[in-house]
Amino acid sequence: MQNPATPAAAVGPLTSRPAAEASDTRAGRLVSVDFARGLVMVIMALDHVRDFTTAARFAPEELGETSPAYFFTRWITHFCAPLFVLLAGMGAGFMRASRSPRELSLFLLSRGFWLILIEQTVMSFGWSFVQPQGYALVLTTLSMIGFCMIFMALFIHLPRYPLLVLSVVIIAGHNLLDGRLVMPEEGPPPVWYALHEDIFTRIAGLPLVVVYPLLPWLAVMPLGYLLAGLYREPAVRRRRVLLALGFGAVVLFLVLRVGNFYGDPVPWMSQASYGMTLVSFFNVDKYPPSLLYLLMTLGPGLLLLAWSERLRGPLVDIINTFGRVPFAYYILHIYLAHLLALAIAQWQGFGWRAAAGGWWGLPDGYGVSLPAVYVTWLAVVALLYPFCRWLAGVKARRREWWLSYL
Repeated sequence: MQNPATPAAAVGPLTSRPAAEASDTRAGRLVSVDFARGLVMVIMALDHVRDFTTAARFAPEELGETSPAYFFTRWITHFCAPLFVLLAGMGAGFMRASRSPRELSLFLLSRGFWLILIEQTVMSFGWSFVQPQGYALVLTTLSMIGFCMIFMALFIHLPRYPLLVLSVVIIAGHNLLDGRLVMPEEGPPPVWYALHEDIFTRIAGLPLVVVYPLLPWLAVMPLGYLLAGLYREPAVRRRRVLLALGFGAVVLFLVLRVGNFYGDPVPWMSQASYGMTLVSFFNVDKYPPSLLYLLMTLGPGLLLLAWSERLRGPLVDIINTFGRVPFAYYILHIYLAHLLALAIAQWQGFGWRAAAGGWWGLPDGYGVSLPAVYVTWLAVVALLYPFCRWLAGVKARRREWWLSYL
């Protein structure tokens, strides 16, 4: 996951504007984009630290097992993937001002294949330190973003309004496929089935595990690409449009969800307590992301972009640092969380090998309480900050091409 919205790429076409407006662009636009990206990276670590360290052996979305505390610890991290895909599209939109369509297409293609390669090698080992019996192609977050970038390399050649219509139609209409894709009675599902469903299948004899179906993710990145055009507008107009879009998405989510009209395969229902009723209401589908899931996450994300343009202070600077080096942060936080899991397993008497195979194979009795998960999460973020600050400084001072791949 890269940081395409670097100052050189993003501000270049605006240098002819008055100094005050250019300063606002640099201080407002880049701070808000870096802040939003950095915030979702910090929150994302909570989800993965929870995976590796929690004593709970159930999914937080399981209504019969979970509690509001566990569910909303998971729910807050739902904002991460949609916002990061949207922001990656915005980064491509900023680059469009300083690169030809051909140059941008080649960049997106190379970056997309790079992310897929890293997930199948570096990240595959980071999730599970144990050598697998056989190789499997696992498509999770990085691969999903990589494929979205590959599609973006084609989408940038479309006119803006047809691209907008295509994206909205895919996002709004893909839930019409819910329950309508028929699985074969025998044998693995066809590969095309993975466009809309998380599956295990085979392609040319190779096991394929799809955790993140591409629909509708590949339509979210173009929205960010188109939103980048707002950042050539005056700050007041930009914030007004972001606020209108954000509030509109939130209101549409509430209307559709309250009435269980459309947009998610599982309706919400009243539960035994008010807290669990809220859990049911906000428990929308991520795999694939339903229309309601995207409205619920992208709407507040747009509000965050509008609100954060005026943020300043030491804490903002810290979060911005993570937002400038998201790819390196992503890789390192998985390895660090997994190493901490080995330490916890050794400390609790299971032996470190009990946690080496990945969080999905942790033994019963392993793990720490939810408050301890939060403490561990903050420790992971704090431990990563010095390196991220150093790398962000290097990327700000130097312009070697290979730094864009870190």
